Amino acid sequence: MTETTPEQGTGGAAQPRPAPAATAAQTTAENPWPLRQLSVKVGEYVARMSPLWVEGQIVQLNRRPGAGLSFMTLRDVDVDMSFSVPIREHVLRGLPTEPVAGARVVVHAKPTFWTKRGSLQLEADDIRPVGLGELLAQLEQLKRVLAAEGIFAASRKQELPFMPRVVGLICGRESAAERDVVVNARRRWPAVQFEIREVAVQGTKAVREVSAALRELDDHEEVDVIIISRGGGSLEDLLPFSDEQLTRLVAAATTPIVSAIGHEVDTPLIDLAADVRASTPTDAAKRVVPDIRAEFDQLDLGRTRLRSAIRARLEREQSALDAMRSRPVLENPATILSGRADEIRSRIALARTLVGARLDRAADEADHLARQVRSLSPLATLERGYAVVQASDGTIIRTPESSAEGDQLSVRVAGGRFGVVHVDSDPYTPPTT
Repeated sequence: MTETTPEQGTGGAAQPRPAPAATAAQTTAENPWPLRQLSVKVGEYVARMSPLWVEGQIVQLNRRPGAGLSFMTLRDVDVDMSFSVPIREHVLRGLPTEPVAGARVVVHAKPTFWTKRGSLQLEADDIRPVGLGELLAQLEQLKRVLAAEGIFAASRKQELPFMPRVVGLICGRESAAERDVVVNARRRWPAVQFEIREVAVQGTKAVREVSAALRELDDHEEVDVIIISRGGGSLEDLLPFSDEQLTRLVAAATTPIVSAIGHEVDTPLIDLAADVRASTPTDAAKRVVPDIRAEFDQLDLGRTRLRSAIRARLEREQSALDAMRSRPVLENPATILSGRADEIRSRIALARTLVGARLDRAADEADHLARQVRSLSPLATLERGYAVVQASDGTIIRTPESSAEGDQLSVRVAGGRFGVVHVDSDPYTPPTT
């Protein structure tokens, strides 16, 4: 059977188009499948596949708050190939620890093929950590527990000393990390001294030997800072430096601790518990001792600034002194004395005027009071012709009946006293007008 749609052949006549091949084996160069048909056929084939368990490594995990679906990128552990894996959010929440990039997992998924995009993906309904992934999950759980206890809190961390007397170094035996730390530290500060403890830095003995060396150096009175150093390695090689007891020992040390384990991308748990994390052993050497050349440069700069500051201060003080000396009062000191003398003379004259006026007022007041006293004096009354008659005992005779006839009386007048005798007859004769 052929299609009825005509096509223009080489001779110009319409040629019928053959029907599409039923199977892939029946396709030919003259009768190929369109891409859409290939996509449909692949989709139908993939849809008949059963769900399966597949192993891989998580490259990326995108989780959106509030979304019911998350998306993982799962990579083959040996070959450079990856799949997009959508997974329900409730499946991830049901895991004991959150999956992280780099974790190795097995996923129960159903293959699906998107016909429009021509892409294959896995729709997962279960996920389990295995091998290294399980180990990463355990470390992540331990990390959360220690963080909740405040082991990694910034408030617990100590400042590194500017110039340590002795640097304690814990490293592998004849390791490159030891050489990097010592050489770079002495290049920066030649006088630096080390207390080095060479220990096992991987394997079953690592935790015990590193812990013993750390306790010993922490009790050393002259050791001011301790570096724990190791070169790079796999997660399994660096696993002793994520040991819970060693991590707690690092956090509880009284001496500042610098952790320089592996490369910058490696983050064992003691990196988080240490007071300072160095990305490499060389970086640790730079952090614990200052650079002598930089310090000399800073010293020279400080001296230059100090000289400039002193010179500027002297110039300001000299300018102030010159300005003060240029004032008229300092050029002729008698000027200020003459001005004060005029002021004193003026005040003396004013004082004399005020005192004289006050004395004059006081004299007037005294004269006025004297006149008042004289006007009120009994003598003034006697001078007007009055007299005071007293008996011999001093009693004043106010009425004729106050004395008897024949009594001797004393009469006080303005000019003095004289005696009289009381007689019944009055010798006074009023003048006639």
